Amino acid sequence: MARHGQTAYNAEGRFQGTLDVPLDEDGVAQAHALADVACGHGIVALWSSPLARAQQTADIVGAALGLQPRPDARFAEHDTGAWTDRLKADVEAEDPAVWAAYLRGGGQWTFPGGEGFAAFSERVLDGLAAVTQTRRLPALVVCHRGVIRAAQSRTHLRGLATFHEWPVPNGALIAL
Repeated sequence: MARHGQTAYNAEGRFQGTLDVPLDEDGVAQAHALADVACGHGIVALWSSPLARAQQTADIVGAALGLQPRPDARFAEHDTGAWTDRLKADVEAEDPAVWAAYLRGGGQWTFPGGEGFAAFSERVLDGLAAVTQTRRLPALVVCHRGVIRAAQSRTHLRGLATFHEWPVPNGALIAL
């Protein structure tokens, strides 16, 4: 799995959720660096979130690999509901108790007016199962930090409670 390159929202610490935010200049450079790294992994299939930032990254990686990215909505970021387009610092300052609940994660958390961690995680796992069932491996999925964290959390004994413990920088290649 790989996280898309940086966007202005990432740099600002803003929730972007399912908004179609494009890569910024640094994000484009990160996507090219990711393409260089991906070339050494024998990747034979390329999947991506349909959101602009992931699709843009996947197009750059795909050009280097000679592969056409296959968009799949199961790899889109969380629907962050009422928090979409808001600065994380503002959300935290507004209601520290709700922010703490968000950071605890777990299957019980749901974004206000948005998607819950449990349903989101199931969506991601369904997508990963589809990728593996094609038997075109190794495959690369270009997606979002939340998608990668959902996949990583499901491999841990504490499950979704570990969601925020996984570091996933922009442009990172994360092996599962």
